Amino acid sequence: MDISVYISRDVSQKLIKLAGIYPIITVTGPRQSGKTTLCRQMFEQMPYLDLERLDILTALSSDPLAFLSQYPRGAILDEAQRYPDLFSYLQVHVDEDRFDGNGQRRYILSGSNNFSLLEHVSQSMAGRTALITLLPLSVKEIERHYGRQGSDELILNGGYPMVWRTSGDLHPDLFANYYATYIERDVRRLVNIKDLVQFQNFVTLCAGRVGTEFNASTLAVDVGVSVTTIKNWLNVLIASYVVHMLPPFHQNIKKRLIKSPKLYFYDTGLVCHLLGINTTKELAAHPLRGGIFENLVVNEFIKKDYNAGVRASYFFYRDKSREIDLLRHSGGNTMDAYEIKSARTYRTEFQSNLSYLKGLLGNQINSTTVVCDTDIENVASTEKFINFRNI
Repeated sequence: MDISVYISRDVSQKLIKLAGIYPIITVTGPRQSGKTTLCRQMFEQMPYLDLERLDILTALSSDPLAFLSQYPRGAILDEAQRYPDLFSYLQVHVDEDRFDGNGQRRYILSGSNNFSLLEHVSQSMAGRTALITLLPLSVKEIERHYGRQGSDELILNGGYPMVWRTSGDLHPDLFANYYATYIERDVRRLVNIKDLVQFQNFVTLCAGRVGTEFNASTLAVDVGVSVTTIKNWLNVLIASYVVHMLPPFHQNIKKRLIKSPKLYFYDTGLVCHLLGINTTKELAAHPLRGGIFENLVVNEFIKKDYNAGVRASYFFYRDKSREIDLLRHSGGNTMDAYEIKSARTYRTEFQSNLSYLKGLLGNQINSTTVVCDTDIENVASTEKFINFRNI
């Protein structure tokens, strides 16, 4: 394995720590987010088996016990959800290891199908595995390896390691190939789609709605399918780590479940590709630039917590007169509130919505911060704002 192009990941320390506690580590996340590279770098002494390879999958399914016996100290099993019965056999192996006195086998499982992989893990691996979600590169990871980048470059390129390792001239082809592979592999495995053109139209329309409330009825009309189909397709995008949803905050928990969530993509580079944005000049002039920047910032908060092993919940707030972009709850009875602005010049009126929310919820709001694109240090002691790199 060529480690000269390895980009160090912030989740590495957490991964090593958990591997010393649990017999099985499950790493999930989007396709091409770096799961295989991370696992092989962190556990380079372990055999690597890719279940996407037909010969390996056939050998495993033909005689699972004999196959696994070839790896007495364990192995890295990539795309583990491709053989669902595997999890039951691993359960038996790790349970036997607790009593044989010869030391535990270690297994590292990875996969890019969220629902399928986690379903099998929850059924067979409860108490035996630690779960790690590896998202595309964070801004800090990118700039630590490649130096400081402009916000437009970060948005346009996104966080897939393959993009940053490749010449910029090839990026449109990379995203096109990535998307084509995603459609052919993940989508066809997750759901039977009769008209791929309609589905691809749906994905593109979703890209044009980043940072807005998801409306299945409107999309159903625009795509020409039923609301039920739109909801099923949305679940496909969520299951394969293409999009994630930000629920609205309400005092009444039941209301939180029935109000419309906001839609974000896990990678802004893919958003730009779907919208036909190929250069930073095009991005800077694009009417959706503010929404895509908001997507970038929301992703940074999520990546930071995932990488640190922090369990946090995120919401947005909206009433008839105001909207606050992000509320973060990480325990206790308080939340941190953030207003996201793509402007490069900070203005005091950016605090307006945050002040409104603080007045409304009082001590439920622990802190209020404006996140923007300015590099100017905060000079007003009564107003808190930060550059998006300092999340």
